[in-house]
Amino acid sequence: MFEFKSKQHVIDIGGVKVGGIPGQNPTVLIGTIFYHGHKVFRDEKAGDFDRKQVEDVINVQEEFSDKTGNPCMVDVVGASPETMKKFLEFTASVTDVPILMDGPTFEAKKAGLEYAKEVGLIDRVVYNSLIPEHKQEEIEKIKEVGLKNALLLAYNPREFTTAGRIKAIRQLLEVSREAGIDSPLLDTCVLDIPGLGMACRASFELKNEFGLPVGCGAHNAVSLWKGLKKKMGKQAVKPAVASACVVATAVGADFVMYGPAEDAGYVFPVVAMTDAAYGYLLFEKKITLDRKHPLYRIA
Repeated sequence: MFEFKSKQHVIDIGGVKVGGIPGQNPTVLIGTIFYHGHKVFRDEKAGDFDRKQVEDVINVQEEFSDKTGNPCMVDVVGASPETMKKFLEFTASVTDVPILMDGPTFEAKKAGLEYAKEVGLIDRVVYNSLIPEHKQEEIEKIKEVGLKNALLLAYNPREFTTAGRIKAIRQLLEVSREAGIDSPLLDTCVLDIPGLGMACRASFELKNEFGLPVGCGAHNAVSLWKGLKKKMGKQAVKPAVASACVVATAVGADFVMYGPAEDAGYVFPVVAMTDAAYGYLLFEKKITLDRKHPLYRIA
């Protein structure tokens, strides 16, 4: 179903395989914790949180990963240097999956990089994310700590089109090589519903040109849908998030960031179903699938 001119590369991050021919390796699903307003916080500014509640959320994501065969990662948001280190330390203590290090400022992410290097966590960390308008200090710090994994975000506000996204990634691939990043994940940037369509088109074009793993934060199409609850009702939100993730998966996304990790129960089953359907197509090409593939797990 998918034909690409470039060889499709598979990247291994902390034992999780990302990339390849759509349908062969299951879509990697990434849930977010410690985001602004997360109900696990007792005091968000101080970074005080209910540890059992967060661990339960992480465990549920991993349970659905086991049920479906879709690997997972966890996106950790740290708003300050202090909270970033605290959240990374806790997350690494309760899960072995790769961790996306996410934060609103470079100072927070810088502290996270230094901590990850200090405690031997650097190989499991994915920098989230490099954008075209990055700071040179970011590149120098990434190179200094020896980080190899990063999301390259196709954010191009001057040309917010499919072509603009592709230009942004081409630029960032040059930057990532300078930083010593061996395992780039290409995030085609979803900010709203129209952006989801352009991001999906860019995903195909980038896999075709570079053969590298692609994906997006598909849930953003729903989180910024202002009229959804008012016009359709609250019950429409979770199905819309799941559907946005399926749209990305159906056009070949290798990874999908689905928003709050609490939504794992809505997202994993439908993405696994899509992977199973596409996986079966590969039998026609005499391509075998791992027995952990969703095709063998969800029946």
